[in-house]
Amino acid sequence: MNRHLKISHKVKAALAAGKPVIALESTIISHGMPYPKNVETALACEQVARDHGAEPATIAVIQGKLCVGLTEEEIEYLGKSGTAVQKASRRDLPILIAKKQDGATTVAATMIIAALAGIKVFATGGVGGVHRGAETSMDISADLEELARTPVAVVCAGVKSILDLGLTLEYLETKGVPVLGYQTNVLPAFYTDKSAFSVDYRLETPAEVAAVIAAQHDLGYQGGMLITNPIPAAYALDAEKISTTINNAISEAEEKGIKGKDVTPFLLAKVVELTEGKSLESNIQLVFNNVALASQIGSELS
Repeated sequence: MNRHLKISHKVKAALAAGKPVIALESTIISHGMPYPKNVETALACEQVARDHGAEPATIAVIQGKLCVGLTEEEIEYLGKSGTAVQKASRRDLPILIAKKQDGATTVAATMIIAALAGIKVFATGGVGGVHRGAETSMDISADLEELARTPVAVVCAGVKSILDLGLTLEYLETKGVPVLGYQTNVLPAFYTDKSAFSVDYRLETPAEVAAVIAAQHDLGYQGGMLITNPIPAAYALDAEKISTTINNAISEAEEKGIKGKDVTPFLLAKVVELTEGKSLESNIQLVFNNVALASQIGSELS
């Protein structure tokens, strides 16, 4: 085992017994929602996993250790600390380890740590991608590169609708990352189940998804895959309204000179404000939905 890993007793026991374990990220706790809603949601996600037969492994960096399976106290700490905690992607992990600092893991960093621990399935809200205007800014999330190199299947509600969906799909195709639609032919766009783009393949059951993951591992492929799971219809936002809201938020970010890793949290917070909190509830429900599906897929893999 990697000497920097710290795996909880529950997660370690589940892995040793061949029981399903799913990874959960921690930036949704520190950067995704306000306190105490962030802590409540993180703990509820863990319960959803258990209700569907899987052991949750919330992942973060605590005092330089790559922690797989957080305690309630550690989740509370991340929630209260909020954006004061370093947002950790691939490039940040060596620094945090060397300096024995804390970090809330993004999709990319969570995938890396999950793979080190032997976890094959990871549930999140939405993945990063190619930002609008990337043809000049070159602003492309490290999540996409991680999907191309790390063998972890990511269950999400598609690509965050603040991004350029078309360019994100083109990037994933170039990198050979399969984009699967769970009971959908259309790429979900986080807050809405509608978009103008199609997924590579449609699958109907968790067993079918698990079979594809197993085949990818059997082939020894380097990368992972994206499993897109549409937001439940009852919580989906109107596609045109959310597009207008996002465009307004992007304009404000440009006016304020917000760039790089600060763009996504600013835009998501602004969307919550402009939708009068509706997008926050949608965000929570889609995460629960993804955790449930990831747990079912993990159970089939086991």
